[in-house]
Amino acid sequence: MLRALLEHLARLFAPAKPKEPPATEEADDGEPLPDPDAIAVLPIEDAIDLHGFAPRDIPSVVEEYLNEAHTRGFPEVRLIHGRGKGVQRRVVQSILARHPLVESFRDAPATRGGWGATIARLRINQS
Repeated sequence: MLRALLEHLARLFAPAKPKEPPATEEADDGEPLPDPDAIAVLPIEDAIDLHGFAPRDIPSVVEEYLNEAHTRGFPEVRLIHGRGKGVQRRVVQSILARHPLVESFRDAPATRGGWGATIARLRINQS
């Protein structure tokens, strides 16, 4: 699950052209394919900025992030979705409302993003 999330995040943030020597294989458009071993690994922290993700990917990214954050023992996480018209905020909060690992959630205080971020309290690991 973690590997899938990290690979998904790495694909979204991968540079247009690899810094390492290009792979010998080429895509259908003639561009070299990146070496799968050269994909960067992004750390899981207590906050995630969702601005870099396509709107269609937000639900799966949030689900995977919550699962991994819980596995790592974070008691609380911050999901930065932006203010805008509130569409992403509603999407994120609807996921949080039904996610089994989320105990509660609220808008972040002004010092941590206000309406542009949501704080989620995760359930404690029951070992």
